[in-house]
Amino acid sequence: MSCMCSEEVKRMCPVTKGAKHGPAPIPEEGKWVKAKEITDISGLTHGVGWCAPQQGACKLTLNVKKGIIEEALVETLGCSGMTHSAAMAAEVLSGKTLLEALNSDLVCDAINTAMRELFLQIVYGRTQTAFSENGLPVGAGLEDLGKGLRSQVGTMYSTKEKGVRYLEMAEGYVLEIGLARKYDQITNFGKMMDAIRKGIDPKEALEKNTGTYGRFNEAVKKINPRHE
Repeated sequence: MSCMCSEEVKRMCPVTKGAKHGPAPIPEEGKWVKAKEITDISGLTHGVGWCAPQQGACKLTLNVKKGIIEEALVETLGCSGMTHSAAMAAEVLSGKTLLEALNSDLVCDAINTAMRELFLQIVYGRTQTAFSENGLPVGAGLEDLGKGLRSQVGTMYSTKEKGVRYLEMAEGYVLEIGLARKYDQITNFGKMMDAIRKGIDPKEALEKNTGTYGRFNEAVKKINPRHE
């Protein structure tokens, strides 16, 4: 079917096309693929997005198989409203084609931006699994969260007047800081919540999943980093 053309183009004589190069191959799950259709795209990757005022950020992980998003992990930081947006976005993303997801309203600018950044990675063959044969199975995204299925969060606060306060890190939620050498007492929130869900008393769950980092017991003074 001929396309709609202007009068100038209609009067032109046809010139035979010479070179017939297809798309450049991109690496996908251990294979070189000449992607022509959305179903040609596969890969697992991560990316970060931010909103216009940059008051919050989203880390998005997608596992795409033959153009379909089979797995989505949405992690947000710094904005309370974004947590609700993440709940809706996670429901929206899974099962969509990559192109559908790119053109879906994921509720929050930061999540939409993360989707855009991931789309660029995936369609240009820059995924984490570009050279991994058959990619990663659905469920691989959860491995980023560890055994407690909790995002890796680092929250530190400091002032010139009062110094640093360690609030949360990969090991868990900081309960106390041991001064002199800054050793910490930490609660692993993920493991604690798992124990509570299994019926263990919350106080017992807190005690069992609270430990120390460094030589905490040798500290000269111990403070609550949120109040002291």
